[in-house]
Amino acid sequence: MVHGVDTRPPDRLLRDAATARTVDDLAGLLRALRRRHARREGHRVLSYRLLAARAGWSHTAVAEYLTGKTLPPTDRFDVLVGLLGASPIERGALASARDRVDEQRRGVEVPLPVTVAAGAGAAPPAAPGPGPGGGDPVPRSVPRQLPPALARFSGRQAELTRLTEFADATDDDRGAGAVRVVAVSGTAGVGKTTLAVHWAHQVADRFPDGQLYLNLRGFDPDGAVTEPAAALRLLLDGLGVPPARVPAQLDAQTALLRTTLAGRRMLIVLDNARDSGHVRMLLPSAPRCLVVVTSRNQLTGLVAAHGAFPVTLDLLDGSQAAELLRHRVGVARCAAEPDAVDEIVARCVGLPLALAVVGARAATAPQMPLAALAAELRTAGERLDALAADDPELGVRSVFSWSYQALSPAAAQLFRLLGNHPGPTICLPAAASLAGRPAVEVRRVLGELVRSHLLDELADGRYGLHDLLRVYAAEQARRSETAADRAAAVRRLVDHYTHSAYQADRALQSNPVPSPPSSPAVSGVGAERFADAGAALAWFAVEQPVLVAVFDVALAAGLDAAAVTLSQVTYTFLDRRGHWRDLLVMQQAALEVARRLGDTAAQAAAHRNIARAYTRTNCHAEAETHLLAALTVEQGRGDLARQGLTEMALALLRERQERHREALAHGRTACELYEAAGDLRGAGKALNVVGWQHARLGEYAETLSWCGRALEVLQGFADRPGLASTWHSLGYAYQHLGHPDEAAACYQEALALFRGLGDRHLEALVLSSLGEIGAQTGDVSAARRWWSAAVEILDGLQHPDAEPIRARLTRLRG
Repeated sequence: MVHGVDTRPPDRLLRDAATARTVDDLAGLLRALRRRHARREGHRVLSYRLLAARAGWSHTAVAEYLTGKTLPPTDRFDVLVGLLGASPIERGALASARDRVDEQRRGVEVPLPVTVAAGAGAAPPAAPGPGPGGGDPVPRSVPRQLPPALARFSGRQAELTRLTEFADATDDDRGAGAVRVVAVSGTAGVGKTTLAVHWAHQVADRFPDGQLYLNLRGFDPDGAVTEPAAALRLLLDGLGVPPARVPAQLDAQTALLRTTLAGRRMLIVLDNARDSGHVRMLLPSAPRCLVVVTSRNQLTGLVAAHGAFPVTLDLLDGSQAAELLRHRVGVARCAAEPDAVDEIVARCVGLPLALAVVGARAATAPQMPLAALAAELRTAGERLDALAADDPELGVRSVFSWSYQALSPAAAQLFRLLGNHPGPTICLPAAASLAGRPAVEVRRVLGELVRSHLLDELADGRYGLHDLLRVYAAEQARRSETAADRAAAVRRLVDHYTHSAYQADRALQSNPVPSPPSSPAVSGVGAERFADAGAALAWFAVEQPVLVAVFDVALAAGLDAAAVTLSQVTYTFLDRRGHWRDLLVMQQAALEVARRLGDTAAQAAAHRNIARAYTRTNCHAEAETHLLAALTVEQGRGDLARQGLTEMALALLRERQERHREALAHGRTACELYEAAGDLRGAGKALNVVGWQHARLGEYAETLSWCGRALEVLQGFADRPGLASTWHSLGYAYQHLGHPDEAAACYQEALALFRGLGDRHLEALVLSSLGEIGAQTGDVSAARRWWSAAVEILDGLQHPDAEPIRARLTRLRG
């Protein structure tokens, strides 16, 4: 002992653990770990209050554990020895000691294990298992990783009974040697994890070799999925397998996991799996093990391939939901306001998570009438603040604060500002703009937040805040940042995405070139740049939900001009990728803002963009209203080129209405307007519109003439959208003139261009045309292949054009 610090070698700790029989012995082991932790870390021993803060318990509880007044519960004991730096082998030995002490207190005769003489290296208390590849044995540990069960569990009795019956089944019932797997599925918030953990605690004593728990994060909002490779390493670590023994190959890791589990009787809970494939490599082959998998997917693959026992959780019915609420709020209180209880149950639609949140809100505000709580749910718009509590074990804010207060000033400020970011994830350039600092500095700060577990580092260089952490960060921003500083951060955020989207839109389309934002980005903003259309399309695909949310942020902050610009530079992507609902909402809001600003050009563009969304989704009357409004505005402005663009949109609308002569007239008018405006590129597009309408009228020779001229003009401008449409028109004409080879060649040109542009809807229509060629030439397999691909795309877009193609597929198969 040197200056009060324990200097005993690790084998002494293992030997003492092997002989511990009383609560005092166990407390002495915890104190020894505490002193050793201080020596290793180079600081004073951790105080009870600091340990309590890190564990999320009261300091009184920690004091009782370390002074031998109270035997720690199993789950808390495991957390405590982990905080004090115990190795996996030591954790197993200490866990066995804790169980022995517990049994001794309950009067169970427990023989002491055989120990190794001092100096020879103490063996872990459990028997070793086989090592990988026949090498040295892998030490056994006894993990107890189950999260705490819910204090008052209600409902789900039928499911619990079925689960227990499955666990009690004999080998004859389930097949000798078969691994036992339970697949618990249901929607988010339906209580899958709560049920699985509650039942796992009920049957844990049947698995003396321990319980493993792993959250696979298959449906986390931030997208940070625990892939099989990472999951295997976590499971092997929980089993005490030294990292040096883990092979690099995934298959070898699976083999090691199954070898390590052979002969053991363990319970394994794999929570929040993405799908069956997510867990397939994590399943043991030992029939004495039982695996519980939870997922929002049905896990039919596990049921089919591994004979998993399926348990599907539905929403609670009215009586079950009321029972859950009574457990959370109190029987007498609910009985006093039955109408309010009925309304709360109805508003929560039987979703256990929603009921739990409401119940917590009511329990923490006992003076609040349940009718007032029901009124909050009825009016919506108010966030239920049920996560604060006096007990630090229950107060989420308190737990977050322990990490937040340890941050450097720069990291604390960035964390606060991230609460203003509306999207699910953020990239480094956006975070740098939000902070108004160079990216190289912000990268280091992000690393600190990741290490502090206040930020998740995701794939592709993105970062995500958990929803509750986002709320906490926003609260800290309101508390610590001035209104002016928060407004400046929002402005930098909006400018970053507006100017970056402008650059992406420039790379994505060749005509018309988008107008730049009306004002330069404020200081500290670094807009992203894109090498080509592919890079721009990839950026848009990732940032699309963020851009929609930032548009709302701009409107709320009064940044009207920026909001209008953002609506314009995101239009092309949203249209091509089929995000027409988002497009429509954004353009309708932009129209109102443009009217307020008196910006007639923006008004006309919004009318035309709204009409595009309506035309794409076959809402013809609404599309016509907005196109005529756009035309009126553009005629008043004298903008001939934009009038031509609107006339082409009218031609498309009339075509969708099967009014092809009118569509032809609109196309000819567009040609004249573009020529009068001196816009040759626009005129080339209009030539194709005229040729296409001739084709729809059965005048295919006229189509070849008009579209041939269009092709010459547009090739000179390398206008890919116009060229794609023109190639499709030519293919249609050749197809109906009886030249399938020429038609297919034209369609393939169009298909390649539409795919490069990312226009999913038009890609599907070209695929449909190629399917028609296959059907006409008797190539049934080709027709089936092209039409199936088209239906898959259109179903993904939820577009009605899928149905006629699906009907052709059905007839083909019949």
